[in-house]
Amino acid sequence: MASNRGVAYIRPGVVEVQSIDFPELALGSRKCEHGVILKIVSTNICGSDQHMVRGRTTAPEGLILGHEITGEVIEAGRDVEFINVGDVVSVPFNIACGRCRNCKERKTGICLEVNPARPGAAYGYVDMGGWVGGQAEYVMVPYADFNLLKFPDREQAMEKIADLTLLSDIFPTGFHGAVTAGVGPGSIVYVAGAGPVGLACAHGCQLLGAACVIVGDMIPERLAQAASFGCETVDLRESATLEEQIDQIVGEPEVDCGVDCVGFEARGHGKDTVVERPATVLNALMQVTRAGGGIGIPGLYVTGDPGGVDDNAKIGNLGIRIGLGWAKSHHFMTGQCPVMTYHRQLMQAILYGKASPAKACNVTCISLDDAPQGYRDFDKGAARKYVIDPHAMIAA
Repeated sequence: MASNRGVAYIRPGVVEVQSIDFPELALGSRKCEHGVILKIVSTNICGSDQHMVRGRTTAPEGLILGHEITGEVIEAGRDVEFINVGDVVSVPFNIACGRCRNCKERKTGICLEVNPARPGAAYGYVDMGGWVGGQAEYVMVPYADFNLLKFPDREQAMEKIADLTLLSDIFPTGFHGAVTAGVGPGSIVYVAGAGPVGLACAHGCQLLGAACVIVGDMIPERLAQAASFGCETVDLRESATLEEQIDQIVGEPEVDCGVDCVGFEARGHGKDTVVERPATVLNALMQVTRAGGGIGIPGLYVTGDPGGVDDNAKIGNLGIRIGLGWAKSHHFMTGQCPVMTYHRQLMQAILYGKASPAKACNVTCISLDDAPQGYRDFDKGAARKYVIDPHAMIAA
């Protein structure tokens, strides 16, 4: 039997690389003839992974992490027709059957057949169906013909792999936040959060033609990264309010669209930045988004948070000023990004030189053995997107 290793969640604050089973084309006791086995080319550390590693979810010990996967097909089931051994492919983090009502409506983030507990599934993630994660050397992917995005040219793909690896999640996710907020040519946009998803979202806003993209955060290095590709920035540690800082940039204290790329571990603004206030970003976005504007919410909110600041927060019950949003006729979009809605178009934008998300997100490649250190650095707020290269294929 061939060997395999993966990054396992051990306890809050601790991950380690362990020997794990080599994947098989199997779902429980039955053969998975619609699946493939991938040799991992790249697999990324995500902020959503970090929520689990901080102990802010009900993730079980031993969970193999990793839902951002790019790989080379080394084995394909009998029923796979359009994906071949040797293909290099992007794997949407949403696992989708392609057959249920939601999949047929392209709502692949809430497939009805791949998770017995709730709609929607993902690799290596709490409450998302128990699928083995891809921060490993090899992984099994089901429903391959439906799920996988094949890169048209292997050599070209490897040349642009730092960009293409972001198609599995954060580039489509950030782009989804921008699209659902209503970003278009000439828009003025406020993106809350300059982590990798926020940076990918800001780059997506530029791709959509936004006139001005303003990014807010509390970490100077992340704000500098946002500024490096043409974004305006607001430092949420400042005594000036968010409205005042936006007014200084665009001449009025509001924007056309807002995007929440922070999620449930949000902190207060100004003097309250050391205090966790999980509804802060949502309420701030309603405050600064113009009447009739839109708010995209790709930032993660959970129904179970053992580390929540109070009993309400522990079940995802937050103090949101919905009356303000109602009064301003805002529209909102929440939930997982349906990656498949966007990934082919964004791939083409990368391949034709129209998008460079790796530059925007400051992609930094590390080995599988360096993954635990990558998690520690990311937790400290590093202005980087850590991409794991388990077979040294990128380095080569």
